Amino acid sequence: MSDSLFDVPGDPGPGDPGALAPPGTGPLAVRMRPASLDEVVGQQHLLRAGSPLRRLVEGSGAASVILYGPPGTGKTTLASLISQATGRRFEALSALSAGVKEVRAVIDTARRSAVHGGQTVLFIDEVHRFSKTQQDALLAAVENRVVLLVAATTENPSFSVVAPLLSRSLILQLQPLTPQDIESVLRRAITDPRGLGGAVEVTDEAVDLLVQLSAGDARRALTALEVASEPGERVTVEIIEQSLDKAAVRYDRDGDQHYDVVSAFIKSMRGSDVDAALHYLARMLVAGEDPRFIARRLMILASEDIGMADPSALQIAVAAAQTVQLIGMPEAQLTLAHATVHLATAPKSNAVTTALAAAMGDIRAGKAGPVPPHLRDGHYSGAAKLGHAVGYRYPHDHPDGVVPQQYPPDDLVLADYYQPTGRGVEREITTRLDKLRAIVRRKR
Repeated sequence: MSDSLFDVPGDPGPGDPGALAPPGTGPLAVRMRPASLDEVVGQQHLLRAGSPLRRLVEGSGAASVILYGPPGTGKTTLASLISQATGRRFEALSALSAGVKEVRAVIDTARRSAVHGGQTVLFIDEVHRFSKTQQDALLAAVENRVVLLVAATTENPSFSVVAPLLSRSLILQLQPLTPQDIESVLRRAITDPRGLGGAVEVTDEAVDLLVQLSAGDARRALTALEVASEPGERVTVEIIEQSLDKAAVRYDRDGDQHYDVVSAFIKSMRGSDVDAALHYLARMLVAGEDPRFIARRLMILASEDIGMADPSALQIAVAAAQTVQLIGMPEAQLTLAHATVHLATAPKSNAVTTALAAAMGDIRAGKAGPVPPHLRDGHYSGAAKLGHAVGYRYPHDHPDGVVPQQYPPDDLVLADYYQPTGRGVEREITTRLDKLRAIVRRKR
């Protein structure tokens, strides 16, 4: 099997270069970006009077912030509004293209500006893509308030941002926009001069469909509206369906949706809900998830949650991973579905997982005594004089293939790490294991 099966998928291409384009130019989603707090929909939990974010947007806040939330919920919009705060310079960097050199250049400029009383707001989009070195380069400037950092990320910053930077910033989580929020955004775009300016009629049913397709992402809703709109034409459900190849799936391969959906996929299989598991598998496939990633998760689950209750589960998962590598997509999606159904409907046991954890726990607790002399290596001159391998009993010399003999160190002789369940194949293993332990531990 090729090593490429286990390669980590590469980074996606550059993001939207016009992310901070001024209102009135560019795509509809850019033209309709709120020009003031009054136009912002959603996120009222962060924008109440006196809140740190509101003070920042109004130009009086002093704390750096990390804006964390799904795509299309207003992170870039809020950064744009902060850039308009009175008396502040604004610098924007994208973690997709900026390196340590660019970060230091911005900080040097900000430091010179601070000498004359100027304050610089530094906006970093996709901050989770910055390496530890790049993030570390920001620390002194943030701590000394040379720059006011506003960072945006779709990933949980607890996992993607270095601890020192987290401790110097407010973490503000943006929530997905509600259907009412998305409808408000769409209807404003239909009538506002910055948007369609009333030149296009959109039926209520079409608006409802756009809200449904958006999955809480205002940018996606506006993009779909723009694609379906022609001046002087009437936008209907049929027009939208014709203009979009397929319903957009809100699934960011490099953000929280990636982890949330695969987590639900794994938990559905672990919980033996085959239909839910197939739903999440389909969601990943439609969104273009790397099939090798899915195959790796199937292999992990086969050992972690099924184990010896169905030893064939791991074989099925490995075969699926090999098939993904050999035939590729789209045919391999059937193989992934085959494996998903098998694993979801298989009897479940975490006995192997718990057994290994218990054994490792004893090791960490210092229970790693000397290997019994009769088990030590005897294939060298002088081993017998040391007592190594002396007295070892070869199991195959016994008709049953099992002999009484001490295998673990002295203080672990009675450690029962593996505790099979009564499910699937482990039901048979339980009876056999009791007999094996009784024989092996019998006093000679």
